[in-house]
Amino acid sequence: MRAALRRPDFRRLFAVRLLGQFGDGVFQASLAGAVLFNPERQAHAADVAAGFAVVLLPYSFVGPFAGVLLDRWWRQRVLVISNLLRALAVVGLGAEIAAGLHGEPFYLSALVVFSINRFFLSGLSAGLPHTVDPPDLVTANALSTTSGAIATTLGGTIAIIVRALIGSHDIQYAAIAVAAALPYLASSFTARGFSREVLGPDAVERGNRETFRDVARGLVAGARHVVARKPALYALIMIGFHRFCYGVSTVSALLLYRNYFHDEGFFRAGLAGVGQIIATVAIGAGVAALVTPAASRRLDFVRWPALLLGIAAVGELALGLPYTMQLLLIAGFVLGFAAQGIKISVDTLVQQTIEDDFRGRVFSLYDTLFNITFVVAAVVTAVLMPDTGYSPASVIALSVIYALTGLAYLRAGSRLPASEVTPQPVATAAQPPTTS
Repeated sequence: MRAALRRPDFRRLFAVRLLGQFGDGVFQASLAGAVLFNPERQAHAADVAAGFAVVLLPYSFVGPFAGVLLDRWWRQRVLVISNLLRALAVVGLGAEIAAGLHGEPFYLSALVVFSINRFFLSGLSAGLPHTVDPPDLVTANALSTTSGAIATTLGGTIAIIVRALIGSHDIQYAAIAVAAALPYLASSFTARGFSREVLGPDAVERGNRETFRDVARGLVAGARHVVARKPALYALIMIGFHRFCYGVSTVSALLLYRNYFHDEGFFRAGLAGVGQIIATVAIGAGVAALVTPAASRRLDFVRWPALLLGIAAVGELALGLPYTMQLLLIAGFVLGFAAQGIKISVDTLVQQTIEDDFRGRVFSLYDTLFNITFVVAAVVTAVLMPDTGYSPASVIALSVIYALTGLAYLRAGSRLPASEVTPQPVATAAQPPTTS
């Protein structure tokens, strides 16, 4: 971690991420409050699923094309401009919330913000290898992605506290949404400190207009690149199954806190309760960031994620089945720990095995996989689960899927050469990080 933080470019990119994802937390809390926890509106399982589908599914088809652009455009420019666009978009969305607008126009406006957000995060992932040396990449990923998630949690938590102080109606949620523009603008200003070419891409033709056919060909090339690299392919399939289970758990938790739980002293229902479980998820993710670099070097990028899936299976069953807020908070810690450890491992494995010319489109495909599996999870939850979110059968099913996915990934990964699924050696004192 010290080796990564000694790099000025990494520190700046780290700040860009923290500011941008803090703004995400503020915006997402305002959106969740306005849609799901506003006393002026009702929320059912189908409504939650429809919201996720409208917000995420269209970008699942558009997103891969952004990846090709990330391999053509200067990523520094992408970070600057995307933050500016997000700032403008959340101001407009805040005006819609204040006016009480809902339905398709409201969700289309939210789609703009979420689409730009995925573009922003893909640009961060694609540019990260340009700011650290390869031996430090796994730790840089652990620090960056986990700290970004914590920043999002912090932004959401502060927004929830402010909401408790000022009220929970349309005007208050609108003011919180508009406030998200400030960290977005700060992130954009910080990204301006990079020279234009420092984040890549390298050795890629730029400046030529691309047709949709060019984009489609580039996307196919990126997919073929992944298929030809079995470690990355298996890892993406594994995390797709994990993301499905995590999506079902997320939607179920929202419904439980909205329609099933009631306040019990310190343990709160509603949006405040969601804030509590998000905090435990973030703590679990933070612990995973500390543990995963060493654990993945000892166990590699197959055995460590497989073990985490086993931990998730046990935690889902033992802590989720009683349906109490107290145990659900512990379950949030366990599932957050497992999810972040898996994501750090997959991120680093993909970065190590994918050539830079393809990184942007591959990470965009990666994001698309996240979106599609989450939407599928939301739809399945809406169809099979009651509005209260109480469904013991779903908890048992998720535990089984976690366990089977871990076993399948362990079996498939055991056939790969050890050198392909092992983190690169840690830099020693005789091999100090370069400053190129």
